[in-house]
Amino acid sequence: MNDEINSPGHYTTGNLETIVLLQESLSHEQFVGYLRGNVFKYISRYRHKHAENPVKDLRKAEWYLRRLITLTEGEQL
Repeated sequence: MNDEINSPGHYTTGNLETIVLLQESLSHEQFVGYLRGNVFKYISRYRHKHAENPVKDLRKAEWYLRRLITLTEGEQL
C-alpha cells in the first residue's frame, strides 16, 4: 500500500528515499533549512492545495516537523 504521507512511492530512488539522499548530500544547516522550509510550505498551503482534504498537507508538515525534532534531539545528546 502506498503511504502518501510517510513514504510516497514517487519519493524513492532505487533503494533510498529522496529525504535520505538530501540529508547525505546537504550540510547539516542546509538540511535543517530544508526541513523548516517544508514545514512552512505545507502549513501555508494546507487549505488551498487539497481543499477537499486539508489535513493531508498538515500531516506532511507534521512529518517534516517530527524529522526536525528528531534531528534536534540528536544534537542535544
